[in-house]
Amino acid sequence: MNEQTAKESPADRPATGENVPLLRISDLAIDIRTAGHWRPLVTSVSLDLAPGQAVGLVGESGSGKSMTSRSVMRLLPENARVGGSITFRGEDVMGMSRARLRSFRARDIAMIHQDPRSAVNPVRTIGDFLTEGVRHLPRDRRTELAVSALEDVGMADARRRLAQYPHQLSGGLLQRVMIAAAVMTGPKLILADEPTTALDVTTQSEVMAVLDDARREHGLAMLFVTHDLDLAAAVTDRLAVMYAGTIVETGPTSAVREKPEHPYTMGLMASQPSARSRKARLYSIPGRPAAAYETGAGCAFAQRCEFALDRCRAEVPEPRQLGETTVRCHRAGDPDIRRTIALQGVS
Repeated sequence: MNEQTAKESPADRPATGENVPLLRISDLAIDIRTAGHWRPLVTSVSLDLAPGQAVGLVGESGSGKSMTSRSVMRLLPENARVGGSITFRGEDVMGMSRARLRSFRARDIAMIHQDPRSAVNPVRTIGDFLTEGVRHLPRDRRTELAVSALEDVGMADARRRLAQYPHQLSGGLLQRVMIAAAVMTGPKLILADEPTTALDVTTQSEVMAVLDDARREHGLAMLFVTHDLDLAAAVTDRLAVMYAGTIVETGPTSAVREKPEHPYTMGLMASQPSARSRKARLYSIPGRPAAAYETGAGCAFAQRCEFALDRCRAEVPEPRQLGETTVRCHRAGDPDIRRTIALQGVS
């Protein structure tokens, strides 16, 4: 089918149903071919996202968070091999035709990248960037939509901003432009891939407030990718903690934050500085972050876990329910682990 002339057929349109989640990722696996070998980067990731819900995907660098989010838009490199399934409103994303995929990216879903300067053309104006997805509208209507979108994200003198170039805007202002562009076409889902990484702490708070307000105002779902558990907790309904290509714990944000069950999640929480804590030093997770292809036969976290048993190194833990959270750990729920981590954060 010719990509330029293909039309969207009835079979391409998404299925609907009362119990169908907006986004469902089931047993996702992503391998990258390098030096003649397949290397796993994501293994057995399953995640549901309901309409209007915000889910945080949290973990250290290299855990597979960005690869997971990019797979939802089919933006993986050519040397990637994908297993499992991804459905949007019941429709198989991996099976979308080229015409349907273009429509999906243009109308149903939007991505906010961690570095806004890498996502814009430096020789085109902000106005050109914002109106690119609504070129079918008259020029005056496109301009009014762009101005309104910038005003909605709190940018003063929005009309003047349309004539500016990316290098004339600060990182915080440019990220607001990215948020405006994301919501302007009326998507149902936003993928926010560490959108505040390149910003200072004060600007991070401002941008996240703008993003959260825009999401709630338009009733959008959001998959928020970050390494900052506290930041994710401030703007999400659920958290999924990822390590070495696997989700090791997931549940309501309040439950995961207040009573984590996996040693890795506990370590992340204990290593976060807090104005309310009197600890003289923070807990440090032993070792270094590992990619999925570097893990052993058992639990992905076993190499760094000071509580690992022989069973942990030999047998992959199955997800099990503990209270409100689902956790992959043979020793989850052991009070000695929680006590030990808490004590190690005190001098």
